[in-house]
Amino acid sequence: MNADRLAASAAALVAGEHPDPFAFLGPHVEDGMLVVRAFVPGARAITVVRAADGSVAAPLRRRHPAGVFAGRVAGASAPFAYRLRIEPGGGEIYDPYRFPPLLGELDLHLLAEGRHYQSYRKLGAHPRTVDGVRGTHFAVWAPNARRVSVVGDFNDWDGRRHPMRLHPGGGVWEIFLPGVAIGALYKYEVLSRAGARLLKADPYAMASEPPPRTASVVHGLPARPWDDAAGEERAWMAARGARNDRRAPIAIYEAHLGSWRRRGDEGNRYLTYRELADELVPYVADMGFTHIEVLPVSEHPFDGSWGYQPTALYAPTSRFGTPEDFQAFVARCHAHGLGVILDWVAGHFPTDPHGLACFDGSHLYEHADPRQGLHREWDTLIYNYGRREVANFLLSNALYWLECFHIDGLRVDAVAAMLYLDYARREGEWIPNRYGGRENLEAIAFLRRMNELVYARGDGAVTVAEESTAWPMVSRPTYLGGLGFGYKWNMGWMNDTLAYMAKDPVHRKFAHDKLTFGLLYAFTENFILPLSHDEVVHGKGSLLAKMPGDRWQKFANLRAYLAFMYTQPGKKLLFMGDEFGHEREWSHDRSLDWALLDGPLHAGLAHLVRDLNALYRGEPALHELDCEAAGFAWIDCQDRDASVISYLRKAADGRTVVAVCNFTPVVRHGYRIGVPVGGEYDELLNTDSTSYGGSDVGNAGRVTAQAVAAHGFTHSLELVLPPLATLVFRPAPA
Repeated sequence: MNADRLAASAAALVAGEHPDPFAFLGPHVEDGMLVVRAFVPGARAITVVRAADGSVAAPLRRRHPAGVFAGRVAGASAPFAYRLRIEPGGGEIYDPYRFPPLLGELDLHLLAEGRHYQSYRKLGAHPRTVDGVRGTHFAVWAPNARRVSVVGDFNDWDGRRHPMRLHPGGGVWEIFLPGVAIGALYKYEVLSRAGARLLKADPYAMASEPPPRTASVVHGLPARPWDDAAGEERAWMAARGARNDRRAPIAIYEAHLGSWRRRGDEGNRYLTYRELADELVPYVADMGFTHIEVLPVSEHPFDGSWGYQPTALYAPTSRFGTPEDFQAFVARCHAHGLGVILDWVAGHFPTDPHGLACFDGSHLYEHADPRQGLHREWDTLIYNYGRREVANFLLSNALYWLECFHIDGLRVDAVAAMLYLDYARREGEWIPNRYGGRENLEAIAFLRRMNELVYARGDGAVTVAEESTAWPMVSRPTYLGGLGFGYKWNMGWMNDTLAYMAKDPVHRKFAHDKLTFGLLYAFTENFILPLSHDEVVHGKGSLLAKMPGDRWQKFANLRAYLAFMYTQPGKKLLFMGDEFGHEREWSHDRSLDWALLDGPLHAGLAHLVRDLNALYRGEPALHELDCEAAGFAWIDCQDRDASVISYLRKAADGRTVVAVCNFTPVVRHGYRIGVPVGGEYDELLNTDSTSYGGSDVGNAGRVTAQAVAAHGFTHSLELVLPPLATLVFRPAPA
């Protein structure tokens, strides 16, 4: 290289604007001789030292006062392994620019096509050993950048020091940095086409600094503790398909890990993942739930987003520990017979400057037009699902949680916002699809592909849609034209029934259809009945606070309502605190008020929920046909004047359970309902029992069906209906 070119290249490198640093730095054969060039700001002298024996190969001459050095290696005509000895100090470093590309052609091809569904194994920061040298391989997608550098503690956050190699076809940059180990802080410094210097966290980072700090942390793929574990975890994985099946009992405890319980005597600190494994997991198992659903754990800068505005989709939040700690939490859940469902956010991302927004100086992950790319309701950005690489980033992330953490299900947040181009937009604020419609065709294709990939694994993992509209076939297979989810939250049921329960009992007869309307569509999807965190925030009050009447009536209403939910068709979901009647509205900043359990009404409600879970799990009639019309039949849905409903739940083998709900505070004697068979019926549940905090009105545990026709049946039960209570009966065994 002649002097003018060398000077120009050195100046560009020092300015942080060299277009191809690997063409200038490192070893190069020029005119039959080996030349080595290096850039080390602050160095006064650099010597090339043979890695094999430590002998001096050549001194390098300073070519730029900022620290660019170059020199010929006498007697060498091909690259060899070497280190750079730096003065002052005399320390030696391996030159990153002597290492070849580590991304293979197939990887680059699949990344460009958007079909690399394990892209997390190649992009991001991965500790590895290359030619016997330990370090970290960094790779990032930034096709519109002029230059991308890795910056961190190891190079004084100087973006000139370690510019990366570009693979032009797919816009992927990579570099291997010797000596950079697990735990190192780093970001990418991106030079945009417009000349802006952006400091970005790694989209594929598998660990991050605790907020409010924003650096990524070198970690690599989480360890796989179950590979060497006893057969317990393998047995769980083999059986979880049956546990997640639509004929299985699924009772979900939804939890926000940061506020379930805190250490008030230690500055109100969070519990760690391992402490949650010791405390939350046994509690949920003891309460009889089958699954824990955790609000998003991907790293997020703002506590008040509850995790729904993540900036590092691949990094379990460091608030509670390491990725391995989160794995231990999941494994503990499995050891206690609990599946883990993870809230997964693929619908939007925040505008934080260190995140995905304008990642390489262009609208890379989001749409450029705010009519497509800005979520006005949440002031977040919307993924461009039509871009292959963006869809691949999200699809790989879904599979990452399943593979690396053994997550049993993904609950996809805000599906409605993904499906509709005009979601939360007025006329003129959105762009129709190519057919002139409001459907987001790219998002639909993405969701279908995500579900196909999850279910193609065949390992029993499931997906759940939070979808609040009447979009058809959300939980039907893609080959039938559906979106392919396993389950869908029944938001209509939740809204209708909570509106009914909020009314004074004297007015409930005028809203009777809100109790019954849901059965008109109950079997069009595989529904989960959700009483989620969304119903106890933003001024809505707690679930208990929604109930009318004095304190006793509030608890009686809530007991009756929860038993009504557990006997209705559909899987169950209850947010933390609702199981014992949390009185204050939920706040992410504080622990649940566990001292309430010292009160008899709260303890009684918790006792009821435990019994409801046991009843639901133990009675096939209450869960086997949750998603099939054959599993339900009305006895009487028309007694609006008394605000009483009664119905049958059926098992696949025909066994039945009878449920009766009295939503007034009036005790009703001699209340008759038809039943399909005669004989004695056991009273399996009475929410007015004194053990739950009730008044103990009921039927003494058993009642005999009389040969008196009612409601189209040949036999009937004459019952005492307690006030504000739900009763459950089953034909007594012969």
